[in-house]
Amino acid sequence: MTDAADLRRRTAELLAAHPPAATERLDFLRARFDAGLAWVHFPEGLGGLDAPRSLQAVVDAELAAAGAPDNDPGRIGIGLGMAAPTLLRFGTDEQKRRLLRPLWTGEEVWCQLFSEPGAGSDLAALATRAVRDGGDGGDGAGSGGDWIVDGQKVWTSSAHLARWAILIARTDPGLPKHRGISYFICDMTDPGVEIRPLRQITGEAEFNEVFLTGVRIPDSRRLGAVGEGWKVAQTTLMNERVAIGGSRIPREGGMIGVAAADWRARPELRTHDLHQRLLTLWVEAEAARLTGERLRQQLSQGQPGPEGSGMKLAFARLAQEISGWEVEFLAEDGLTYDDWTMRRPDGVDFTGREAGYRYLRAKGNSIEGGTSEVLLNIVAERVLGLPPEPRTDKDVAWKDLPR
Repeated sequence: MTDAADLRRRTAELLAAHPPAATERLDFLRARFDAGLAWVHFPEGLGGLDAPRSLQAVVDAELAAAGAPDNDPGRIGIGLGMAAPTLLRFGTDEQKRRLLRPLWTGEEVWCQLFSEPGAGSDLAALATRAVRDGGDGGDGAGSGGDWIVDGQKVWTSSAHLARWAILIARTDPGLPKHRGISYFICDMTDPGVEIRPLRQITGEAEFNEVFLTGVRIPDSRRLGAVGEGWKVAQTTLMNERVAIGGSRIPREGGMIGVAAADWRARPELRTHDLHQRLLTLWVEAEAARLTGERLRQQLSQGQPGPEGSGMKLAFARLAQEISGWEVEFLAEDGLTYDDWTMRRPDGVDFTGREAGYRYLRAKGNSIEGGTSEVLLNIVAERVLGLPPEPRTDKDVAWKDLPR
């Protein structure tokens, strides 16, 4: 049984064999993965040691103290938070061996081809088609051959950086919308994949729209059985909401920390009303932080559940309210903006930019990763056990649904 002492010993051995100051960053990250210290709760040989998830903090603390490089998690968040857990649960041994190491080291960036122009909040209504071209379904799961994919995806973060994408597409339009979907791994460098930037209210284009025209995907890149893509996607979506809303931050970290620093630095702008609102937001942010810590402890015992939707809801609301408070507090200084030039960033920086950026970018938090309206339904039905809303399309074939 791997314990904290064993992990400290293994980490010390890694640092002795690969001193951070004398080792190339990528070489160090590869060695860390091979030593099982990337994500300790993963299986041996896949970056882990089958250890409790909670012990990852032991490794991270030792490496941080030694000045070891990290894998730039902000740049590869979709791979780490969404693709990796899905691969671990549904991937074949060959898929895991090929994909997990470069995913974790950041050599291969991932994106998510889920949402569509006509299927955002109602993701299961997606229209992107995957049609089999050859192959033998002799194993009952439709194995072999290739799939030809045609359709359009939207709001695709990091598509312009990505080598791989997790993709859901409709493989049987004759079934109800949740049952005729399959889940694939798409090579973003393949012919037929076109990526176009979507300029946002911030002036940047971290999002993209992706057009798929006759894209050929081998059946060996399918995750889960044919027609069971919605089941696989649920693992991705639950992990996505935890990744967005439940990241580990220190007390008074994140956006509330920036707001508190503004308050302390600008006493001439203080008012009683703004003080009371800041105190309320500070308490709510701290409650959300502690709730997120409890959720991560629950995760160490199994797969994420619908509770992650509640954390993502809280994150979106607090980000918008805190950024709004900051703009109001800073008065005319809150309206400044550094650069409206259209650029395609590697990630989102909520704390390293000015208040105007935070205010504008936070508007997307209640849309991305599941709209707040959809997440409220999930919390109501799957956490609180309230009666579900009527759904007249539940048992109707997708091809017969009005569009």
